[in-house]
Amino acid sequence: MKLPKAEHAAPEWQAAMEALILVAERGGPTMLARIGVMRALNRHLERVFSTDRKTHHWGKRKLKRDE
Repeated sequence: MKLPKAEHAAPEWQAAMEALILVAERGGPTMLARIGVMRALNRHLERVFSTDRKTHHWGKRKLKRDE
């Protein structure tokens, strides 16, 4: 109710509000409403892929015949 008009019209907030209304009126899935609100709250964060993360362990196994 206290969102500024510019944020109120943002598509992320519109989707979040629709999901909340669906949950409140028709008993819809609450997880979708939660996801919508979280996406609306974090809409300005840019997700960046980090290449310096730990590498996976598969593909590095040595076979007994290669020892």
